Amino acid sequence: MSDIDSTPLPQGELALQTIAMPKDTNASGDIFGGWLLSQMDLAGAITAGEVAKGRVATVAIDGMAFITPVHVGAVVSCYCDVIEIGRSSVRIMVEVWINSPHDGEPIKVTEGEFVFVAIDEQRRTRTITHN
Repeated sequence: MSDIDSTPLPQGELALQTIAMPKDTNASGDIFGGWLLSQMDLAGAITAGEVAKGRVATVAIDGMAFITPVHVGAVVSCYCDVIEIGRSSVRIMVEVWINSPHDGEPIKVTEGEFVFVAIDEQRRTRTITHN
């Protein structure tokens, strides 16, 4: 008997959920990749802000790979998994999932690794205090 799940599920915590709207499409009628990237950045920033207990800024995005297109009307769910907390930075894996319009099964759309840095009121790097 195998421990491998035939239907993969999102890793991490649900950080943001929204609906893909017609205004967010590219010329082909699919949801524009840049819109998805911005939703991922928002989700990652929410999670990083909670970890850093304050303001953060995106400093890097790595490893983006789009797996499947997103249709208009899809509920887009961004899941965040904290990979590493450094002195002033947080690395987060952000996954985007939708539900199949045919059977409701979860479909992974993309993932990417985001790095955020904690900043103070003057927008200077600050140390993250660990609990």
